[in-house]
Formats: sequence, C-alpha cells, structure tokens
Amino acid sequence: MRDLELRRRAVAVLDGNWERGHTVPSRRLYPHQWSWDSAFIAIGWAHASPGRGRRELESLLAAQWADGRVPQIVFNPAVARDAYFPGPDFWRSRDVPGTPGRETSGIVQPPVHAVAALEVHRAAPTLGRRFLRRAYPHLAAQHDYLLRERSGPHGLVAIVHPWESGQDNSPAWDAELARVPADVAVLAAHRRRDLDHVDATERPTAADYARYVEIASTYRDHDYRDEPAAHLFVAVDPLFNALLAWSEEALAEIAEILGEPSEPHRERASALRDALLARCYDPAAGHFFALDHDGTHVAEHCIGGLAPLVLDLPTDVVDALVAGITGPRFALNDRVPLPSYDLTGAAFDATRYWRGPAWINTSWLVLRGLERHGRHAEAATLRAAMLNAVRQEGFREYFDPRTGAGRGVSDFSWSAALTLDLLATAPGRRSSPGR
Repeated sequence: MRDLELRRRAVAVLDGNWERGHTVPSRRLYPHQWSWDSAFIAIGWAHASPGRGRRELESLLAAQWADGRVPQIVFNPAVARDAYFPGPDFWRSRDVPGTPGRETSGIVQPPVHAVAALEVHRAAPTLGRRFLRRAYPHLAAQHDYLLRERSGPHGLVAIVHPWESGQDNSPAWDAELARVPADVAVLAAHRRRDLDHVDATERPTAADYARYVEIASTYRDHDYRDEPAAHLFVAVDPLFNALLAWSEEALAEIAEILGEPSEPHRERASALRDALLARCYDPAAGHFFALDHDGTHVAEHCIGGLAPLVLDLPTDVVDALVAGITGPRFALNDRVPLPSYDLTGAAFDATRYWRGPAWINTSWLVLRGLERHGRHAEAATLRAAMLNAVRQEGFREYFDPRTGAGRGVSDFSWSAALTLDLLATAPGRRSSPGR
C-alpha cells in the first residue's frame, strides 16, 4: 500500500471516530474520551487538521478537576451509561467536590499532553499560540497535581491504579496486585463490556479485573483523596515518570513561546530524569524497572522501561537500552513493533493485553527516543516495523509480537494517528514538530 493511500485510510479512521469535539479510541469498545489516547490522537490530527488537534486537547482539559488532575476518562453524556464498564455510575465523580460538569473517572493516565500541545502548535503556529495561551495553565496544573500529591521520597511520581500506567495488566504490576484483597464475586454485579467485543484470551483475567474494581472503589470511597488509606495499589512506573519529565521539557518550550519563565520546568524535568536514573535504572540489567510500594525494583523487562529514552540520558545508558531493544527480549525487526513485555519472560503471553502484544504508541515513544539519541539505524527499523504492521493488518489496537497478526479492536484511533505522524516525519520529508 502506497503512503498516500495509507494516509487516506488513517484520516478516515480518525474522521469515523470523531465525536463532537473529541475522538473516541474505538466506536466498538471505547465510546468515550480517554486521556492519553487524546494526546496521541492530537499528534495525528496535527498533520491532518490542526484545528481538530486543538479541540481534542481542549475538550479533555475542560474536564480537568479543581485539584489539577486530568481524568483518565471523560464520559460522553450522549452514550448509554452502561455502554462501558466501569462507567459514570461506578466512578460517581459528580459526588466529589471540585469536579467538572462532565462526569469522569477519578484516576489519571500518563501525562504526555504537553508534548502533544507543542506538536499541535507547531503544525499551525499562528493560531497555535492562542491555543497554547489557553492550554498552558491547565497543563501546568496537571503537572503540579502529580508532583504535589503523588510524589514520593524517591523523587518520582506514583501511580495508584494499574490503569494509570496505560499498560493495564503488565507483568510489572503482578506482585503489587497480588496484595489486593478481592474476589471475582465482586464482578457479579457488573458486566464487562470489553468481553462483548474482544475474546477473553486477549483481555485481563477475571481475577485481575476484580482487583482493579476493588482498587478503584476504595479510592472512590475516599473521595479520590491521595492519602495512604485510599490506595490499595502503589507503584512507580518508569514510563509515566519519563513522560512527565518529557512533558516538562515541552512545557519549558511552551513557556518560552508565551514569554513565561521556563527554567522551573527544565529543573523539574532534570530532577525527574535524575531520580529515574538513581532509583529505577539497573546498570547490570541495562533497563529501567518499575518500583513496588516499598521502592524495590520489579525485575520485569517491560516496554515502559525503555520509555526513558525520550529524555537526555548518558551514552552508556542509551547503549544498554538499545542492546536490550535489539537483543532477544525485545527483538527489534522491521515487521512487527516492539513487544510490550520481554519475549523470554516467564509471564509472556503473545495475545493477552499488555503481557506481550505490540502497540503502536509505545513503539512510537521508543522511536522518538532513538531519534533523540541519534540511533538512526534502529529508528529506521522500528519505523518500518510500525508501518508494515498497519499496512498488513490495518489500524489494530495491538499486534501479536511474533506473527504481527492484528489483535484487539480494529480502526483504533491512536494507531491511525501515530501512523500519520510516522508518514509526515519520515526522513527526507520534514523534521518532527515535537523535536
């Protein structure tokens, strides 16, 4: 398939998923607005319709809570209340002071939004400056919330639900999840709508889902206050923290465009990077590991441990990460994007959500990191793998990391959006607007 046809099809997916000011990840399975999905989607819209890119982010930020958190899900009132579980009646955000008029979930997702805002601005700088002026206070408040309410003694931000990582049932969370007292009977009162659309072998197990529900309901019953009793799950995700640091770098650039002080953002970005290196990086393994509630390394090689490549890292660390990418654990090739989990790991599953399958968005993050560090050969191979996957299988939610077969739902928005970015930023065309 030629690039022009691939671009046309990607735009058609985004058009088909556009919903009065935002883009749903999937008409079938995800009928509302998701937080980090919208960031990636806005990056794609920047190449096809910068105005929609701006509206995408503004729609999400309009649902920001008074404390600064940007919620994981913004529910569409036009969609049936039980069309997705957990839906608005589970989260009960309307009962919590300081929440917006729109109903939302009470948790967050990886903060890559400032990076997306900068990309959208650079696609149309004249109008984009006014957009940045509106978005900047929201983005700064988002980061302030995370660094104020979620920062631990290690200098890194904690997640309080696996869903906050975006890598929902990654093996990195298994040990921490095992501490959560829950029984599958808790699901008896609910209907898992995901199983209406995707085979159960590709989704989290009932046991894991019961724990997800217990973690979320406990947080909800504490009115989403970030206090120890409210959190049955606490972990540090290297991807989440790397994206927060990267977005602080983007906020520094935005601040300079707007004539605001930029140094505080650069200082925060550097502090987060240094804490990642000090607390999550294992020189012997050549990988960034998640931390459990005690601050101990979770020795699982997951795609999130490669995400710090988007930051300015020492050469020896970059070399070690690239060795991991090209070695047997992640097996870089030009046919299939990078797996979400170690191909040689004990918990590897080629089909189950985040326990092996390859995703376009996490490979895109690694691609950006490789490009930042001048690892052009590896970047070219990874770019080819991502484009080959969508050419062969369409814009699937994720892919079998060994065969490349499409998995999950089809016409998935961030797969289409980031394909637009790959096509627009290919070497010899123009440099990425986010660089």
